[in-house]
Amino acid sequence: MRKSTVKPTTAVDASFLETLLGYNTRRASLAIISVFLNRMAQYELRPVEFSVLSLILHNPGITSRELCSNLNMLPPNLVGMITGLEKRALVDRMPHPSDGRALGLHLTPEGTELAQKAELTATQLEQDASDRLTAAERKTLMRLLQKIYR
Repeated sequence: MRKSTVKPTTAVDASFLETLLGYNTRRASLAIISVFLNRMAQYELRPVEFSVLSLILHNPGITSRELCSNLNMLPPNLVGMITGLEKRALVDRMPHPSDGRALGLHLTPEGTELAQKAELTATQLEQDASDRLTAAERKTLMRLLQKIYR
């Protein structure tokens, strides 16, 4: 077996990268998403599925078009996901009350229960992931991040 000729370094200069918003948000996102994936495995939910269920929970009757707009998704990507959630008996499609061409999305009782449990888990994991921030710092960070994408 050949020994590596690369010498390990004790300190890597990432000072330039640490001045970049994208680098810092990506690093923070990766730290949180790994915990998210681990804790949401019990519900068999990926991040986007969790987001879809949460939006339907808080907006019964939301349309696929509204979901796509809010989550910045392409319609073909959402169609398969909704079908999968229907097969799991978490979501139902019903005629929209004001748009005869549209279908509103609603959670089944099982979907409501799962979404509520998943939201509690998400709240706790975010608290755990940001435990080095004060409540005020966390609130400021959320507000600043939202200014970027809204």
